[in-house]
Amino acid sequence: MDTSDPNITFDEKGWCDYCRNFHEEILPNWYKDESGERELMLVADKIKKEGIGKDFDCIIGISGGLDSSYATYIAKEKMGLRPLLLHVDAGWNTQQAVSNIEKLVDGLGIDLYTEVINWEEMKDLQVSFLKSQIADQDLPQDYAFFSALYKFARKNKIKYVLTGSNYSTECCREPEEWGGYTGIDKTLVDDIHSKYGSHPLKTFPIVDVLAYKIYYKYILGMEVFKPLNLIPYVKEEAEEFLEKRFGWRKFQHKHHESRFTRFYEDYWLPKKFGYQKRRAHFSSLILTGQMKREDAIERISRPELSEQFLRQEFEYIAHKLDLTVTELQSIFEGRNRTYRDYKNKKSIINLGTKAMRLLGLEKRFFR
Repeated sequence: MDTSDPNITFDEKGWCDYCRNFHEEILPNWYKDESGERELMLVADKIKKEGIGKDFDCIIGISGGLDSSYATYIAKEKMGLRPLLLHVDAGWNTQQAVSNIEKLVDGLGIDLYTEVINWEEMKDLQVSFLKSQIADQDLPQDYAFFSALYKFARKNKIKYVLTGSNYSTECCREPEEWGGYTGIDKTLVDDIHSKYGSHPLKTFPIVDVLAYKIYYKYILGMEVFKPLNLIPYVKEEAEEFLEKRFGWRKFQHKHHESRFTRFYEDYWLPKKFGYQKRRAHFSSLILTGQMKREDAIERISRPELSEQFLRQEFEYIAHKLDLTVTELQSIFEGRNRTYRDYKNKKSIINLGTKAMRLLGLEKRFFR
């Protein structure tokens, strides 16, 4: 991490606030030994008990990427659960992601339901966000994924949601300036879409952060559980295991299961805004002993993908969004803005995040 995070601070040892947070907050509360396994199985027993008589006792959102794939394996084989897999197709799947999901479904004998987002609405919202000129270009996809998951679970009365979120590969969370906006903010979506959209969002799923944090959690009793935080989870070992067991194939880098996210993180964000999310991704692996700092610095010094490949992707993204290459280039060259230029409820979200940290419910560092 460096000063491309404008609010980063370093102490006299050269440690940044992310490092201090890892050693002071995360590491002392990260139980991946026998005590973690005991807690994992206690949670498994609780979920299984409450799921008696139901078709499924929990639901897992799966993308075909490493974290959700390995969490699926742990839920089925280690915890002995009967999960339903939900895949949300927002129009940007790579074939590799689709293949990985199919291999897990077949190999584990798990049911899969695919929710397909209305493409005209998805496309219109993504173009609206591009025209808004903010850094947070993956919010439409993220909102679709998580909102569809929560709505499906509510509709089918599935109480437990398991996710691949974890400390091992995500303990250093990118700052909001890099597109790390926390929470599903319907106010932000509505304002951006009202200014730049042209197609009504009649079916696009949105579960506002306040609805989820209050209604879904306390009225409906929905619980989100992160099994990967209670086991020894090492990225390369998990990739090798899934490949050997299921024929699953690893990606070149995190989030490459989505063609849009890959383009956004490897081209749009670094070239337009100067932000490299790989800094946060590699920092997580450094802190958890899975990557050497020198190797991370060497890798960050060069693009993850070739310039020729990224220019081809630029054309593909433009055409898929019904834009000409010239139109997308014009947006790319436009004046950068931030979410602060639009109506939002970030102050409320920040209060909620601070409350969760004070209560010990969130250990990661948010800024």
